[in-house]
Amino acid sequence: MADPVKNKLLKEEIITYAYLILYIALSSGQIFFNKWVLSSKEINFPYPLGLTLLHMAFSSILCFLLTKVFKVMKVEEGMTMEIYTTSVIPIGAMFAMTLWLGNTAYLYISVAFAQMLKAIMPVAVFILGVAAGLEVMSCRMLLIMSVISFGVLVASYGEVNISWIGVVYQMGGVVGEALRLIFMEILVKRKGLKLNPISIMYYVSPCSALCLFIPWIFLEKPKMEAHGTWNFQPVVLTLNSLCTFALNLSVFLVISHTSALTIRVAGVVKDWVVVLVSALLFADTKLTVINLFGYGIAIAGVAAYNNYKLKREASRHISDDSQDAQAIPMAASSTPPVYNTVQENVMSRPFDDRFAVALTCAIDSAAEYWGRKLLVISDQQMFLQGLVGIVDL
Repeated sequence: MADPVKNKLLKEEIITYAYLILYIALSSGQIFFNKWVLSSKEINFPYPLGLTLLHMAFSSILCFLLTKVFKVMKVEEGMTMEIYTTSVIPIGAMFAMTLWLGNTAYLYISVAFAQMLKAIMPVAVFILGVAAGLEVMSCRMLLIMSVISFGVLVASYGEVNISWIGVVYQMGGVVGEALRLIFMEILVKRKGLKLNPISIMYYVSPCSALCLFIPWIFLEKPKMEAHGTWNFQPVVLTLNSLCTFALNLSVFLVISHTSALTIRVAGVVKDWVVVLVSALLFADTKLTVINLFGYGIAIAGVAAYNNYKLKREASRHISDDSQDAQAIPMAASSTPPVYNTVQENVMSRPFDDRFAVALTCAIDSAAEYWGRKLLVISDQQMFLQGLVGIVDL
């Protein structure tokens, strides 16, 4: 007879993996869908600002219907006018900036190269976090940020058809996303308001739509009227907007069943999927050995950054648990066993945290292994052969 506890754990693990696969598939598919809509000759909708505005308006309407009309989901309480004006509006503005500039970059650079440039996100978040007093500069973090920056520079150097206009747009989107994350952290840490993703979408989407509508009137509306693009394909754009909303809901499902750290680590896997699959789907994507080598260095730095954040969060939880244990009086004089080993600490975690730990450590180990392999290659010819061998794997 099967153990019901084991069956329950197995069911939870299967559901967790299913949500993670759903998130990776929707996130990757949405990137490809946006690229296809913006650059495809069949769709002929090269208006990233208008497309992003459509996404935000669609999300606003659906969030209102789901939370206020059908009441399928609940919006978190605690929002005040002061919090909305000082936090939600900046978050909405930065979110609009991120999506607008990121989608515009697809008109100039390939999807793979755009993902490589996004790898520098932790550097932007850390620098802005230090400026806002949320992060502390250390030698270890400086080394990690240097590794990520060096990897992105190498990947950029290996780009065959580089467009600096596209690079500027993409880096602008990275800065906007970093500012959005900083404002989100300020909202949680300093103002004590914790919102689930559906609540964030409910409050942020209308604000983002308004921030996009104003520049759309002056920048893209005259172009659309001049080219007669109002006769766009409504079915395709509606499906595109629906996929965007489904992606946001998948983030809600993953975080509710796992953690924010897990989805951050799963994002690393998603980035590799996008880079490799885009080379097969789009003609403008031409990956080189230097591209992949630089991106591998950057991803190794991102993995080290995630691992550092994981250990810091774990130490914070351990300190909190020890303080709680000291506050509870002992009922007997016997001394309870103390488990301080890493293995006991990890296995006592729920499955979602163990998944994040395992995946992060696997990426770290792979990066360290290939780093050692590359160090022993001294001759230039052998160096290139070694890189080709890595790519073939």
